[in-house]
Amino acid sequence: MSKRTFSFDRFFQALGDNTRLRLLNLMGEQEICVCYFIEVLGQPQPKISRHLAYLRNAGIVAARRDGKWMHYRLVMPPHIGATQILQQTLNALKDEKAMQADLAKLVKECCAPKKKPLLEGAPLPIKLDQPCCEAC
Repeated sequence: MSKRTFSFDRFFQALGDNTRLRLLNLMGEQEICVCYFIEVLGQPQPKISRHLAYLRNAGIVAARRDGKWMHYRLVMPPHIGATQILQQTLNALKDEKAMQADLAKLVKECCAPKKKPLLEGAPLPIKLDQPCCEAC
């Protein structure tokens, strides 16, 4: 979040959309190139970018450019209560079948021997402590 102060309104609105929850679930403990979000969610780049901007403005996602690739990762809000809510939300998402399917599709896409054109040359998701799967 830039120079704005933390806003609970913006924070809860960010959590109030299924696409944004899916993006947060995919990020989990890793940094992901936007091209993977597009492929896994099957939605157009402008829509994905709009949702990622919303999450950035809420102070729960950070972006990093690496050449032509944009990478996104979770950041914890500056308010301890909001951090606890975000952590609980992420934990709850792990039990949802649709969220598990998104994660399975991410692993399939990042480890596919022949990448789709959108993913050709894309950097793999970067986990803090391990690769996205055993094949990587």
